[in-house]
Amino acid sequence: MEHKECTAPAECCRHKHREPAEYDALIKRLNRIEGQVRGVRGMVEREAYCTDILTQVSAIQAALNAFSRELLANHIHTCVVQDIQAGKLEVVDDLVSTIQKMMK
Repeated sequence: MEHKECTAPAECCRHKHREPAEYDALIKRLNRIEGQVRGVRGMVEREAYCTDILTQVSAIQAALNAFSRELLANHIHTCVVQDIQAGKLEVVDDLVSTIQKMMK
């Protein structure tokens, strides 16, 4: 459950090691969402009725929201708690900013 800052500018700035259970749960959700998106593409290709497609898009949005909620909860329980315990209180501003972006 550690996260670390990167020094190489070409890389993403931060990384987080996820425990196998967390990793597997997130990947499972993403695979399900990916399948749903492929299904909607197939519906468009088969010229499915608009409201049927919109219903499936709504299900995808709900699945993405559930993924975001799970990831956010994991983030708060691990990264945010660790940073606060280490005296890095700027993590609170980062969390607030992230939540504001999610609520747009």
